[in-house]
Amino acid sequence: MEVYMCRKMLLVVLMFVVAGLAFAQTPTAAELLRRIDENEVYATIEYEGEMIIEYQNRRYVKVMKAWAKGDTDSFIEFTNPEDRGTKYLKKGARLYVYSPDTEGVILISGHMLKESMMGSDLSYEDTINNDSLSSRYTPIISGSEVWNGNGASRDCWVLDLTAKKRTESYPKQKLWIDKENGDLLHYELFALSGAKLKDFTVIKIEVIGGRRFPVEYEMRDLLRKNSKTTFVMKNVVLDKPIADSVFSQRNLER
Repeated sequence: MEVYMCRKMLLVVLMFVVAGLAFAQTPTAAELLRRIDENEVYATIEYEGEMIIEYQNRRYVKVMKAWAKGDTDSFIEFTNPEDRGTKYLKKGARLYVYSPDTEGVILISGHMLKESMMGSDLSYEDTINNDSLSSRYTPIISGSEVWNGNGASRDCWVLDLTAKKRTESYPKQKLWIDKENGDLLHYELFALSGAKLKDFTVIKIEVIGGRRFPVEYEMRDLLRKNSKTTFVMKNVVLDKPIADSVFSQRNLER
């Protein structure tokens, strides 16, 4: 009887030890969010991009070259025939657009920031923030789900984010993070009321400079009917010096 009790006690102890080890291996919400930031927040980026816009049974393709530095500066120039010469410059919190048709520069501000960029599902305000999620949101792990996308099923952590400041464009976010490699596979953006506004699905990730960086994703603005935009980045260069002259009014207007 004493041997049986000893074995039973040993089994209970081992169960607690195993449970403790499993818990220790489970990341915290902050660790998951920090992993995303480490992969996706860059010092600088340069790439060639393409936006494939599908809206109300019509298809448009926008081609661009883009440069960005931290959370302060970015420059985009469109090169497809219909939009050739259209340029966007972000300096700090200000966003400017140059139109070759009018040969003039317009400051995009206020309610205009919520408007569609070049007819896509991406708004102007979506393009001007490269600050880390960790600095902007408080995360909690709300569960574990299987995400089915791109022809594969992946076991994911589900992370709920709440904005730290009232000025955040999307007060709430919901993220699906691959348990195996920490990739952000899908995320949804919400209004303060809880209404879902947009969703993003990552299609392709490449290892660039030791990072697992998303280079293709699909976005949907749920306030637009029959709309979807696929964004593709090619020849991506991360964390290499970019001349300050790229992010200048002179470069915008020439």
